[in-house]
Amino acid sequence: MESSTRRTALKALGATLGAAAFARALAPIASASEDLSMAEVLQRHYKQLSPDEMKAVLQRLEDETWEQYGAVVDIDDTRPLPDTAFGYALNLSVCIGCRKCAEACHVENNHDRPSNQSYIRVLEIDNGTVDLAFSTNDYDHAVPQKQKYYMPVQCHQCDNPPCVDVCPVEATWKESDGIVVIDYNWCIGCRYCEAACPYHARRFNWTKPEIPAEEINPDQSYLSNRIRPQGVMEKCTFCLHRTRKGKMPACLEACPTGSRVFGNMLDPNSEIRWVLENKRVFILKEDLGTQPRFFYFFDE
Repeated sequence: MESSTRRTALKALGATLGAAAFARALAPIASASEDLSMAEVLQRHYKQLSPDEMKAVLQRLEDETWEQYGAVVDIDDTRPLPDTAFGYALNLSVCIGCRKCAEACHVENNHDRPSNQSYIRVLEIDNGTVDLAFSTNDYDHAVPQKQKYYMPVQCHQCDNPPCVDVCPVEATWKESDGIVVIDYNWCIGCRYCEAACPYHARRFNWTKPEIPAEEINPDQSYLSNRIRPQGVMEKCTFCLHRTRKGKMPACLEACPTGSRVFGNMLDPNSEIRWVLENKRVFILKEDLGTQPRFFYFFDE
């Protein structure tokens, strides 16, 4: 990767799109860009940062969180574990559509409170069909409903991720453990990745996130749940700030029915490996060739 800054990346995109298209693409982040500090403008891409540079970046972000939100946080750079390929599976036979997973995601990942944002959508679908065109995620009745089943959808951490392919500045990539990440300080908010994702798994920060200091999760990671700035994309990272430390994703721990299974697919003794070898699993939109690491199954 050529050494450059976020500013030169913006110029490169402008040259590619043309002035009019460039202005339209960046309009939502114009006000946010005006608030960028010189340190952020000059910051290099995540993959280019030396250990000392990363240490300085993390300290700056912690200081900014205190200045802007009044919260003391610990932001680290949590790297992939060796010999690890994370996978996730959902037992649709026991999911009851309670949305506890989405609520846990909202809190764990420091989402904007007014928008009630989450990386997880829970779809309510008629029994006997997998046609998502006839599903809804805005139901407001008691669950579970008869003749319905429920399908949570989030980032599928694809092995062939279209969101990565379309990013014009390489702000998103797939790591060795299978997790697709975003360098929020490199993202320019063009939203190409959002349009390319067939699972509606990416979110755009239209405004600066509002979170009371006492509600901020202080255990954060640079590529995961730190508070994202206005004007950038964000997504599920399988809670890498937890899972790369041997913990389970927050959504899994919140599930009251045990419908969620997570683990290292390279470990022959892991629960996810057992599911993949003993259950009839399926993936969404298989015909697109995205090769997700997110699987579904029913009890037979």
